[in-house]
Amino acid sequence: MPKKVQLSVRSLVEYAYLSGDIESGFHTATSMTEGTKAHQRIQKQYGEQDEKEVYVSVEIERDGLLFVIDGRCDGLLAANEGSLLTVDEIKSTSGKLPELPEHTYPVHWAQAKCYAYVITQERELQEITVQLTYVQVASEEERRFQQTFTAPQLEQFVHEMIGCYYARAAQQAEHQEKRDRSIKELAFPFPAYREGQRKLAGAVYQSIASKHKLFAKAPTGIGKTISTIFPAVKAIGEGVLQRVVYLTAKTITRTSAEEAFALLEARGLHLQVVTLTAKEKICFQEEVRCSKEHCPYADGYYDRINEAMLDLRTNETRITREVIETYARKHTVCPFEFALDAAYGADAMICDYNYVFDPRVNLKRMFEEQKRRTAVLIDEAHNLVDRAREMYSSTLDKADFLEMRRAYKGGPSLTAPAVYTAAKAVNEYFISLRKSIGEKQQEVTRELPEALVGLVEQFITEAERELLSANSGEANPQLLELYFRCQSFVRIAKLYDERYVTYTECERSEVHMKLFCLDPSHLLRTMSKGYRSMVFFSATLTPLHYYMDMLGGSIETDYSVVVPSPFSAEQLEVSISPLSTRYHDRERTIDRVVEQIGRMAGQRQGNYLVFFPSYAYMNDAVERFLIANQGEIEAGRMRAIVQATRMSEEEREQFLAAFQADTQETLIGFAVMGGIFSEGIDLVGDRLIGVAVVGVGLPQVGLERDIMKAYFDETGRNGFEYTFLFPGMNKVLQAGGRLIRSEDDRGCLLLIDDRYLQPQYNRLLPQEWLEYRVLRS
Repeated sequence: MPKKVQLSVRSLVEYAYLSGDIESGFHTATSMTEGTKAHQRIQKQYGEQDEKEVYVSVEIERDGLLFVIDGRCDGLLAANEGSLLTVDEIKSTSGKLPELPEHTYPVHWAQAKCYAYVITQERELQEITVQLTYVQVASEEERRFQQTFTAPQLEQFVHEMIGCYYARAAQQAEHQEKRDRSIKELAFPFPAYREGQRKLAGAVYQSIASKHKLFAKAPTGIGKTISTIFPAVKAIGEGVLQRVVYLTAKTITRTSAEEAFALLEARGLHLQVVTLTAKEKICFQEEVRCSKEHCPYADGYYDRINEAMLDLRTNETRITREVIETYARKHTVCPFEFALDAAYGADAMICDYNYVFDPRVNLKRMFEEQKRRTAVLIDEAHNLVDRAREMYSSTLDKADFLEMRRAYKGGPSLTAPAVYTAAKAVNEYFISLRKSIGEKQQEVTRELPEALVGLVEQFITEAERELLSANSGEANPQLLELYFRCQSFVRIAKLYDERYVTYTECERSEVHMKLFCLDPSHLLRTMSKGYRSMVFFSATLTPLHYYMDMLGGSIETDYSVVVPSPFSAEQLEVSISPLSTRYHDRERTIDRVVEQIGRMAGQRQGNYLVFFPSYAYMNDAVERFLIANQGEIEAGRMRAIVQATRMSEEEREQFLAAFQADTQETLIGFAVMGGIFSEGIDLVGDRLIGVAVVGVGLPQVGLERDIMKAYFDETGRNGFEYTFLFPGMNKVLQAGGRLIRSEDDRGCLLLIDDRYLQPQYNRLLPQEWLEYRVLRS
């Protein structure tokens, strides 16, 4: 029996006719929406006998492979007297139609001819007409090209394309056979499940099988990563899933996912896994400018990508950043686009939250085609609440429009005066707003600034014309950046409802406006729709009802699981020091805080982490700690290292590398709660024997938090809990969770704040922390 290769018409023709460069000139971000409108406008012109959105499918067997090719053609125009049945393929363009040669886009002709071939087979036709209808999005002008083909001509054409695609298809079929066989034989990669692991893995598999969301609270150290990935991989082998997407918020947790897949590969798994890295990090050039004039990896990218991809997929399964960079240099292709193209055909991908949830950058085409058979695993899901607020909010600054007004005043291009006028109008709106706000300096409203949105839309239109008129690769980078910010602003404005506020802040001549998303839960729910399953998991989804609410879940219909800690209370010695660390008390108590930290570190030689709620508080404490322990430090018995505000990856690695199990000194690492060292790091055994957490982690009081608190109070939820208490205590739980990572770990945890003894804080502490002793303050 031949192996089946499922393939869309679009994928086939794009593979066969790939050529050219990345970003040859500016392309409008509105083209997809406008293209849809253009399609609908043309289709409304069709006659009663004409058909639109016609599904076509054909099977073609070749050398042991059965190609199942399908797609949807825009229109099928009925044959009239003197004319043949006509396939109509509609394309929108921002270019000038009179200057458009008939054969400018071979891929468009190829797509239409593919549809035509299938229809000749289905309807037993000898001839058919193929029509390309181009629509100019701004003017709505139309232009049509027609060619007539015989059925044998189309058959030969399609078979030639299949010949071009055959090597890729054969490689994919071989890979899938190896993959499915390896998954069937794959066992859990450890001799036995840790306590709680089987419960978590079972819940993940059940959620995928039954097409549900799962919210899982599982303690640090039980192996959450492998316990979510393993059942998802098994679901691929059983044909339930096509793809697994593993989402992370930080590089450290991304590495954990890569290590889990590597562990499974060492046990025999054959699975293609691609890690996506941000463009700014992986770009080979000093400056990110995606045009052939500025980047040799963009120049001719599509001429080389098929060969590069076949090489990569034939020889690699774990496609990490390093692997992508190696093959990208070998074939001279852009590493960022190369990784995206590799991910499109991979079995699993590891990437940031924004690739699924952020409307500005999510991989629409990839997921729209495959999401029904995709499971999304969201690691450290507690981070998604604040990240989602950022994704669904948008800001504009007056200064940017003032700069554009100045830059385009009297500009040389034909479109410069219009850009100047549009930027001037937005700038004047902000001036008027600043005058109306007056001495208050701040304004918060529940109204969408529709007048501003209209002005910004006009600026977008004029900026597009200016950017399109620029020569390839010569677009003004400042205008381009502002253009995309304006696009984001308008996009978020369309989401604006009662869960948003508009706030404006004025400082001297500057005006800053933000469309602020108070509650992202409904948008996360919308972005989650259509996937086979979503699994939100973390050690600190506490309290669970809060995170289910804020992450778009439903207590009535979604699954949830709470896995108890497998570690005994004897492994952890917990102390609470009831000192006040409230802002107004810090100066009074800081010396005693430092003294408590010194006592903890003086009990036993080893490595300790101390977490503070802010850099300022931490740095003040470090200064006093160094003075108080000067003798020990000078004698070489004690050393302190401190988290800096901006640390490179190399500096982060050096910080963690200082925590050695066989240390001959006492090391105290000072860090900030909610920062890079408070979650996702794995210091097992004697690499870490003690943690102190100073304060209860409450977010700093400010305008945004005050607005959020008022909103949650108004909507029947406890504003203090939703805005301050739950997010703050999550940071505490994450910081304390660095300590006990295995059955063999032992350590001490010191919580410094009198509020830990208050019921509303105390009830949020994990069960294994509740056997604490209270220190004398």
